Amino acid sequence: MWRCFLLRLFGAQLGRSVHVYPSAKIWAPWNLVMGDYSCLSEQVDCYTVEKISIGKNSTVSQYSFLCTASHDYNDESMPLVAAPITIGCNVWITADVFVGPGVTIGDGVVITARSTVTNDIPPWKIARGTPAVPVKSRKLSSHSSTAN
Repeated sequence: MWRCFLLRLFGAQLGRSVHVYPSAKIWAPWNLVMGDYSCLSEQVDCYTVEKISIGKNSTVSQYSFLCTASHDYNDESMPLVAAPITIGCNVWITADVFVGPGVTIGDGVVITARSTVTNDIPPWKIARGTPAVPVKSRKLSSHSSTAN
């Protein structure tokens, strides 16, 4: 509760019942947008040089790194280059996942543990690997609801 209050005070846009664990790091809170019931778990690192948007009902699990900036290594001075990260609704980014600058992860996606996401992932896929690629479609059981 206090963590969300402080993040909002520094410009984060947080929906209802958002949970940000105390050990999660947010570099520039004014570039963080989280939908209702979303979560940043333990030791998640958000390098928010550009905007990071996390949709409702989405979870970023422990030790994951959401990184919106890198360096242009083709330029001798290696300037900083940045691009936003967009994570859809009903997404689960499992433990120790790296998500790079400019990536969009579609609604309903699951990214498996220790994957590296450097390209967009289409909706309702399960993706894994380095670089992460969709390996199958995500199917919801009949007792699940996506109406949230």
